Amino acid sequence: MFKVKSGIVVACDVESLKALEKLVGSTSTLEFIAGYKIGSPLVIQYGLRRVSRIIKRISSLPVIYDHQKYGTDIPEICAGPQLKAIEASKIEGIIIFPQAGIETLKKSVESCVGAGITPIVGGEMTHKGYLDIEGGYISGDAPERIYRDAAALGVSHFIVPGNKPASIERCKKIIEMEGVGNPVFMFPGVGRGQGGDIKAAYKSTRPHQAFPIIGRGIYGEPDPREAAERLWLIIQEEIKKET
Repeated sequence: MFKVKSGIVVACDVESLKALEKLVGSTSTLEFIAGYKIGSPLVIQYGLRRVSRIIKRISSLPVIYDHQKYGTDIPEICAGPQLKAIEASKIEGIIIFPQAGIETLKKSVESCVGAGITPIVGGEMTHKGYLDIEGGYISGDAPERIYRDAAALGVSHFIVPGNKPASIERCKKIIEMEGVGNPVFMFPGVGRGQGGDIKAAYKSTRPHQAFPIIGRGIYGEPDPREAAERLWLIIQEEIKKET
């Protein structure tokens, strides 16, 4: 899905279309920007087609839609009306957290592939209180089962929690064991806001392709372009260790 081997996915969690245009316009010419992630706040207010169209008018980079959370309804809805509406927006990827179960995961992945949209599957989120061992409602072994099932279905792109390096390592091993030769990892939760160490997260994904998803650490700064360049220098230090 990405044109670069390594880079940053910018999370466009801004509040207006004007702010979106400014963010994309100031960062899209940076060679290490891999794509843009849009979420429900912008989409609910302005519509997915309109938001996607604005980004594509400025940049040719892929657009990833985070439905927050796609994969939490019955298979017929996720793979039917929801996906048809999403497909019309011409996005390149969609994030799926299949909390509704294996049948929803199967149908969602199958339908996304059929529509030419890259399914990006996540199992564990970045915040506390998500898993039952933290007081949450999701079984502690659910993320591993999700990653295993997604890999078995041929999924090659995954969302992992950037502020939980140990979880990344576990999920990476499960995905590798399922025979996914060249998995691609994306991770939110690093930097400003959720406190994850971008170097530690990146190290946990080795030797595979990795793309941090960064929002406030870029759009929340006075100069988004300069902030992105500063973050990329940190990532490059980790990349150099691979060679």
